Amino acid sequence: MKKSLLCFVLSLSLLFTHAQQTILQCGKLIDPQSGKVSSGVSIVIEGNKIVDVREGYITGNMGDKIIDLKNKTVMPGLMDMHVHLESQTSPTKYLDVFTMNDADVAFNSVRFAEVTLMSGFTTVRDLGGSGVNIALRNAIAMGTITGPRVITAGKSIATTGGHADPTNGYRRSLMGDPGPDAGVANGADECRKAVRQRYKEGSDLIKITASGGVLSVAKSGENPQFTEEELKAIIETAKDYGFKVAAHCHGAEAMKRAVRAGVNSIEHGTMMDDEIMGLMKERGTYYVPTITAGKSVADSAKKPGYYPAIITPKAIAIGSKIQNTFSRAYKAGVKIAFGTDAGVFMHGKNYKEFGYMVESGMPPMEAIRAATVNAADLLGMSDVIGTIEKGKMADIIAVSGDPLQNIEVMGQVKFVMKEGKVYKNVE
Repeated sequence: MKKSLLCFVLSLSLLFTHAQQTILQCGKLIDPQSGKVSSGVSIVIEGNKIVDVREGYITGNMGDKIIDLKNKTVMPGLMDMHVHLESQTSPTKYLDVFTMNDADVAFNSVRFAEVTLMSGFTTVRDLGGSGVNIALRNAIAMGTITGPRVITAGKSIATTGGHADPTNGYRRSLMGDPGPDAGVANGADECRKAVRQRYKEGSDLIKITASGGVLSVAKSGENPQFTEEELKAIIETAKDYGFKVAAHCHGAEAMKRAVRAGVNSIEHGTMMDDEIMGLMKERGTYYVPTITAGKSVADSAKKPGYYPAIITPKAIAIGSKIQNTFSRAYKAGVKIAFGTDAGVFMHGKNYKEFGYMVESGMPPMEAIRAATVNAADLLGMSDVIGTIEKGKMADIIAVSGDPLQNIEVMGQVKFVMKEGKVYKNVE
């Protein structure tokens, strides 16, 4: 009797001293770093970290939580390196800026953030908005609302009349002369000030619009919009403040200037030529293609009145070319990180990019690697996220089916965990 009581007391003692763990029993586990797939594996999570990855299905200790993913394919949380969480495509988008307050933008962004996380994207780079994106990042980090980990540029930096000049298309009495505070900079000194203003506001990185853009209410979609002196001032200042720099670019000359200046990534890259690809390989510059956005804007432009008249020809001419550019860049060996420009199309459809990448010649495993390992490298966060291994953040998703056989199952995310917390678990 005394022995039984002692055993019971010891069991209770172990229960209270053992930190509760969550154990994921995985049917298949994709390791995008090595390119290998394991079967019958258990992932052990404690708090927000992965503490072990073991062969076989383990059950742990009393009080541990077991999640059965034996009929699922498990992989690291996905990352989209180019989203805009403040807005979403709409035929009224160009009117919304005059009718919506920051509070309206913020409430909409909550919905967009949640659908992004539920689609399996546990980390995103938000590459430009009004500044509400910074408050959104903070609210998610504090657990106030649900969404992916957000690395945000705050406001993009443009030149006067450039792609991210917020007053393009306004009547003259409304245009004013926005400056560095609004993300508009001309000359090296203003460029430095614009970077420092982003630091002051709490941005995580710098986004510049190095060329014209498709959806800005301006004529050119590809002309260079910063001088090399201006780009050098931005890059040097960004480095001083610990920022990486992403460059929106469609035109070839803009890309050459941006890559030579030292940007970390080229976004879109539509008119990328062999010389640019060589420069990017030489300097280790990442390419974030956004094929889905290109296709989406080209399709929307065919709908009468969807875009202002000045945008329609740009959308048709540029949007449809990105997939071919991606194919050439991949075959040339340019480093590629997954990015979609979600917001230009419906949030939650980010997974479509995988299909377009595979359609263009990239094997499924490499497409998944682009959205995990490569994305983490671009962010400078490879020690924290991107793979499922001991000591890393517990960002984990699972899909039905085998994406290596059918990439379309990336749109069938059934399980989402971010930082050890389960947000989605559908049997």
